Parts: sequence; structure tokens; C-alpha cells
Amino acid sequence: MWIYIIFLTILFVCGVIAGERPWFSLRTLTPARVLNFALVVLVVFTIMMTAFITGFFPQSAAAVMMAGLYILIAGFFAGYAFRMFRIRTDGGSILYQHRSFWVDHAPSLFAVGLIIYGVYRTSVLGSLPVTGIRFSSGLSLICFGIFGWTLKVVPEFRSKGVLFLDQFIPWKRILSWRWHSEDVLLVEYIVQDGESENRIKQFVTSIPPDEHKEVELVLKSKMEEYAEERSEELMGDD
Repeated sequence: MWIYIIFLTILFVCGVIAGERPWFSLRTLTPARVLNFALVVLVVFTIMMTAFITGFFPQSAAAVMMAGLYILIAGFFAGYAFRMFRIRTDGGSILYQHRSFWVDHAPSLFAVGLIIYGVYRTSVLGSLPVTGIRFSSGLSLICFGIFGWTLKVVPEFRSKGVLFLDQFIPWKRILSWRWHSEDVLLVEYIVQDGESENRIKQFVTSIPPDEHKEVELVLKSKMEEYAEERSEELMGDD
């Protein structure tokens, strides 16, 4: 039993380290990569199911493997959530963020629901015995819910930069902004691609008409405040 617990603990720590490192970002996801990953997962689970049906993969081994997979996922999202919390802390105070029920409160309520269901799934507070599968699957839901709580679907304009999903863009790397349409703001920025090459990226976000002046004031003041650092950044890239 102790060996089993130590094994799951090691996997959880490895997942935390992997999630905390900035090697993965949501902006790197493409339809092709998502499809390839889904195909790999489908093939692996098909092989495992076939081996289980034919008797080459006993239930005891399958339980250990699934518990290890769940605990690894839990660690990854726990590390990811910690990374997001650190980015928010280092990014300074929020100067502007569009808030509404569907983009702010609804995702948070969904995250809380996942956390509550995850606690129930672990059987820690229930009458069912706590098993590796129950605990690890519940913990993965809890950690995913915590990660969902830290992730916002709309950009946060902060005192030190802009947080867009899981990517923090310092003000010195924001090149320009303009109104793409009446209620859609377009922001261009530079991001490092590789060790030395920089690329120009952009994102768009919807801004209500009654908040145009507020976001314009933030953008104008920060673009002016970081103008010198932005010039040095661009000259250094050249």
C-alpha cells in the first residue's frame, strides 16, 4: 500500500512540475494538434481495452494505470493553476476587464461545480470506501476546477501588461491597438518564437460601447508610459 501511495505521489509531483513550466500554452493549440492528440489517446485506449478483453491486461494492473493517469492529470492542472496564479500576481492590479455573467460568473460557477463534484467523487466525505481510482479521478476534477477558476476567457488589462487566457503580454511588447469594428478591439503584439526570432501576433476582444472610453484611457496611458521601453525592445530585436 505504501509503495502504491508513494508511486501516486511521485506522479502527482511530476504532473505539478510539468504544469508549472511554461512549455505549454493554449495559444499553441491548433485543430491539427488537437486532432492528432485525440487520435493517439483513442489508439492507446483501444489497445488497452483489447488487451483487457483478451486477458492480457488484468483488472488490477488496469486500476493502477488509470489511477496513475488520473493523478498525473491532477498534478498537471494543479501546476497549471499555480502558474496562472503567479502570472496574475506578477502582472499587477487590474485596470480594465469586461465583466458579465456569461464571461465571468458562469465559468466560475462551472469551476466550483467541478470542484464540489470532485470532492464527492473522491468518497472522502461519503460512505463508499476510498480507492485509488475514486480518489485520483476526484482529485483530477478538483484540480481542473481550480485551473478553470484561474482562467479567464476575456483579456485582463493589468498595470504591467495584458493577460490573455494563459499568456501574459508586457506593455513594452504591445505594438498597437485599434478598433477592428464598432465593438471589437484589435491588439497587436510581439511574441518570442524560438530563442531569438520574434513574430507579430494579434488578438481581438469585444468591448461594450459604454466602456470604450475606459479601455481607451488605459491603452493610451500605458502605450505612452512604456514607449521608451518598447523602442528599446524593438531596437534590440533588430
